[in-house]
Amino acid sequence: MVVYTPIHATLLLLVSPFISIRNRYVFACWWNALNIKMLRLLCNIQYKVEGMEHLPNTGAIILAKHQSAWETFAIPANLLPRQLCLVYKKELQFVPFFGWALWVLRMVPIDRKNGVEAFEQVKTMAGKRMKEGAWMMFFPEGTRVPVGYKRRYKTGGTRLAVATGTPVVPVAHDAGEYWKRKGFFKKAGTVTLRFGPPISPEGHDADSLMKVVEDWIESEMHNISPHRYNSAETPLVGKGDN
Repeated sequence: MVVYTPIHATLLLLVSPFISIRNRYVFACWWNALNIKMLRLLCNIQYKVEGMEHLPNTGAIILAKHQSAWETFAIPANLLPRQLCLVYKKELQFVPFFGWALWVLRMVPIDRKNGVEAFEQVKTMAGKRMKEGAWMMFFPEGTRVPVGYKRRYKTGGTRLAVATGTPVVPVAHDAGEYWKRKGFFKKAGTVTLRFGPPISPEGHDADSLMKVVEDWIESEMHNISPHRYNSAETPLVGKGDN
């Protein structure tokens, strides 16, 4: 990743003025696919995908469990040719190469210091990208969570779903078993990536819709990793906890 990321990002910057935003995205996802392949070859991290038949043919908002760096490039690669648009901290766009690629791909930056105004910014920019055919993707827990735990699920994604009438697709996985949060070393094994049925926002507000999403994801985590999620209620981990 250290060697190839600057090369791929530089190529993306060079070709982006001459190709469409969709083709930029496909070009960028070659980086995702290469990372998955190298993890398989060098670290023996395989994966299986379940529930692809649930994915709608219309627009959708992906709401995924966040345990690792793995899902950030595996989910977009597996959803091709669908184009995903991520909401990210504005500071990330100043990170060399990686942040520049986010900017070129017209992802949605957010200044979290702005509170309510931040969501209005997301709603405007995301709404435009969704009209262009992109699917939005959020990690409701906000940051990577240790295996066996959860963080409070934030309602940014479901607020957008309710505001735009867009169904949400919950995603569960156990990538943290093999590529740990803040972990350098990897563990061989097979990641399970599971897509759930789309959930309509009709009849929901942001909180009730997120409750349905959270219940599905955490229930699936008990099924995917029963040895890690062996209590009736998944323990809540707060900011700064390990």
